[in-house]
Formats: sequence, C-alpha cells, structure tokens
Amino acid sequence: MISRRDFLQVGMAATAMYGASGFGNWSRLAAQQRLTQDDLLQFDTFGNVTLIHITDIHAQLKPIYFREPEINLGVGPAFGQVPHVTGADFRKMYGINDGSPSHYALTYNDFTAMAQTYGRVGGLDRVATVVNSIRADRPDAILLDGGDTWHGSYTCYHTQGQDMVNVMNALNPDAMTFHWEFTLGSERVQEIVENLPFAALGQNIFDAEWDEPTDLFPPYKMFERGGAKVAVIGQAFPYMPIANPGWMFPEYSFGIRDQRMQEMVDEVRGMGAEVVVVLSHNGFDVDKKMAGRVSGIDVILSGHTHDALPEPVLVGETIIVASGSNGKFVSRVDLDVRDGRMMGFKHKLIPIFSDVITPDANMTALIDEQRAPYLDQLTEVIGQTDSLLYRRGNFNGTWDDLICDALIQEREADISMSPGVRWGPSILPGQDITREDIWNVTSMTYGKAYRTEMTGEFIHVILEDVADNLFNVDPYYQQGGDMVRIGGMGYRIDVSKPQGSRISEMTLLKTGEAIDPAKTYVVAGWASVNEGTEGPQIWDVVESHIRKQGTITVAPNNSVKVVGI
Repeated sequence: MISRRDFLQVGMAATAMYGASGFGNWSRLAAQQRLTQDDLLQFDTFGNVTLIHITDIHAQLKPIYFREPEINLGVGPAFGQVPHVTGADFRKMYGINDGSPSHYALTYNDFTAMAQTYGRVGGLDRVATVVNSIRADRPDAILLDGGDTWHGSYTCYHTQGQDMVNVMNALNPDAMTFHWEFTLGSERVQEIVENLPFAALGQNIFDAEWDEPTDLFPPYKMFERGGAKVAVIGQAFPYMPIANPGWMFPEYSFGIRDQRMQEMVDEVRGMGAEVVVVLSHNGFDVDKKMAGRVSGIDVILSGHTHDALPEPVLVGETIIVASGSNGKFVSRVDLDVRDGRMMGFKHKLIPIFSDVITPDANMTALIDEQRAPYLDQLTEVIGQTDSLLYRRGNFNGTWDDLICDALIQEREADISMSPGVRWGPSILPGQDITREDIWNVTSMTYGKAYRTEMTGEFIHVILEDVADNLFNVDPYYQQGGDMVRIGGMGYRIDVSKPQGSRISEMTLLKTGEAIDPAKTYVVAGWASVNEGTEGPQIWDVVESHIRKQGTITVAPNNSVKVVGI
C-alpha cells in the first residue's frame, strides 16, 4: 500500500511539474508585453479544497518596486537550503531563465533594468483581481492573511491601521494572524479585532498575567469546504516582546509553544479535521523546525521572513508554502482531501505584475478613498536618487545606508544604528523620493531617533546579541530580522562562530582607528524598544537629510567583512 508521504511526494512531483509548465511558461516569456493576465492566473483546478495565502503586506496599498535580497545566509542545517539561496543559484535551482519575468520577480540581479521592462508589482486592487479569479473558479476557497498587515505606511500610521482594516475587510479573508499589528498598542488591537468580520487566530497568544489563552484570539477555526473539514490554526510571531516593545502590549505573552500546537492539532483532529493548516508568522526556518516536531500538520503557510518560493518545501508529511511580501505575490494551493486525509496538492505562486493584471475597480476606489485625505503629503517630492534604494540583505541595503548617513549627519554622531527590518519597497535610480517613500521604510509607532553615548565594549555586545538572533544554528533562537545596520563603523563577522565570538575588527571609518572597548562614542539610532525614548521622529530626520542633499547617491558599502560561510 502506498504511504501518505508517498502520496505527498507524488503531489510534490505534480507541483514541480506544474511549476515547470505553469510557472515555467511565464518565466520563459521574453518581454512584459507578451505576458498576460491569463498566463498568470492559469491553473488546472485540482482536488476539492483551495487555500489562498497572502502575508507581510506591510500596508502597501499601491503598486511598488521590490528587490529581493542579494544575501540571505543560512547556518547549520539551513546552509545552502531555501530560502537561503539567492540570485543565479536560486534561478538554477528552479530552472528559471535569465531575463524572464520570474527572474525579475524572484531574484535581485539586474533589478533596475528589469524593473524598467516589467514594471511595478503589487497593489491590493490587483491582488483583489487575483483573489476574485480564484474564487470564481473555486467559490469556497479559504483566504488566509499571515499578518504584518496593519503596519508600514504613512496612511497606516495616521489612521492607526484603519486604512488597511477597511481594505482587507473588503478583500474578505477568512482568518489572519499577527505580528507588527501589536505595535499599534494592545488597546487599539483589541478595538480592531473585536470588530473584524473574520477570525483573528493565535494559539500562542496568551494572557501574560495568568499564562492562559485569550478569548480575543482563538487558537483555530474549523471550516467545511469542498466536502472536507479543514482546521486553520493561527501562530502569531513568537518573539513579540523581544523584537518589539513589550510595553505596548503588556497584557500578552507569546512564544513558539509547539507543545500546545501539538495539543491543538490533536484537538482539531479529534473534532474530525481532515486537513490541518497552520497560518504562521514564525519565519521559514522556525516553521521547518516546528514541522519536524509537531505531527499531524498538513500545510504551513509561512510568513515573517518575506521569502517567496515557487514550490513548497516538504518536511516529513508537511508542506510549507512561502508567499513573499508587500503584496508582491499570492499563493494558491489546491488540496486533494479524501478518505479523511490530504492525498496530494497542487501549488502556484502568482506574481502580481501590476501592469499586466487589471485592477479591481471597486478596490481601487476604496484604496483611493483611504489615501485621499493625505494625498498632498504623500506625493510631496523631497529629493531625487541616483542610486537604487532597496532594503533586504543580511547586513545592509542602500535604504539603510541612507538612513544611517542621515542619523550621523543630522544627529551629529560618530556611529549610527538602524534596525535590520525586512519591510520597505525599492526606488529606482532617477526617481523622485516622495514623503510616502520615506515613510514606507521608516513608519512605526516607536520611530524616535535617539542620540546617546556607548562604550566600544557595549557596541560589541549589541552586535554580538543581534548576530545571534540571525545566526544561531537553532532556528528557535532566531528572534527577528536581519543584522542591525551600522553607519560610521566597519567590522568583521564570522557567522560560523558561537555567540560572543562572531564580531571583531571594529573600526571607526572616519579615522580608521580600531574601536576602543573603554572609549565612549556618540551613537544615533532609532526604533529603540525602550519606553520613553526621546528624539525627533526618524522620518523627519531622513527627510531633512534628503532635502539638504537634493540628489541622493549611496556609495557601495564594504564596511562589513563576512567570513565563516
């Protein structure tokens, strides 16, 4: 008798073949004008249950440019495994042709030239068109939002997330889970969640005082779809009080809680669930480890680390789906559910090419309505750029280099620090920089730019601590984004070393002198998790700097020497 894993391996083969024929067809189209909406949406309906996954939108309502990372290192068992493969190696792994639309969508090489050919991506009115098309084919499809939705833009900040709530309510998901949403503050989160027309899930969101689950965030929701019982379990970002200010949501505790996840899986199976889906904001490597520790999960819809993979990854009998960020992709997953279990699947990662997909008119009108009160502020031109401005990469991005330069100049500092967050669209050379562009890479509820003094020894401790969040070989100790970005200072990092031994050769760039552990340096930064941080808002600091520069040119950044890979 064929085993369940064998069935899934057949499904994986089917999806790989589908990737070669569906994903591959549009990847081989030579130019944007030959790519059609039908090409992007074509899907041979399979099985009886359909999942639609979007995640990490970060409040991007309109089409944007978004460059994928150049450097995404994996350590330990993750070394050389997706999603820690980029560029030409990624294209070779998936059979993606150079110069193709999927080259542009999924890798960083030749980004500026390809962006001028293929145009912007995303836009929730285009996402609505894709979702509506899938629903027309499979009316009872389950639409799931992986979180990081009510955060990341000028209008989201000024409406306390209401612009995104209004637009997402119109998109009509069936459930969501959470991360940056909590930085609106627990009172605002509660106000929104109590009025959501869909499920707000988090099996790992607990009452901090009593260490018990909350009524506001149920662990799961059961659906009857395609003649099958489908359980969706929510997994919020586990490390909220570490990566973000715990004082903003003191009522709640989080954590991975994989033992409770096992209990929830067993509970829904006992209720007759034939398919168990985890809607996760763990991050991809944490999801892989959880899939190996918790039995009975069929599908993990992965979020947080912004990975976009054209095929699911199989861990045991669990498939893990990664759907990118910033509204750039939508994943469709069709499941064959019979005899009380998932027997196979078919998957497609759909890129949202904004110039190819016709926007949904009702959603466009709703988006424009949210933006209308702020349009003059959003569109004001602050400067121009001669450089490609992007974020992502383990150690730096040109947006972060610009922010670090602004902090040093505007705050009169020796050294600057910018958080290694992954969100934020890209800006092409020759483009104007608007106020909206600045807010797209700085907007948060704790954005004050501090100025303080730190010893060289303390700076070293900070770098070692953040490096361990990124390069600890145990994914459960990887607690957030990329490496803190540093301005005014260079260093060497050996990613193969244990905590406390990774960072060396710290150098003050303006003098070339080694950082003295006992000496005090003026450090400017932003996004401190400490309550009561004082200073101007980071978006004002960056705007002032860009206005003075007029035209931005970001020099190549070779200040971090990476070894041990």
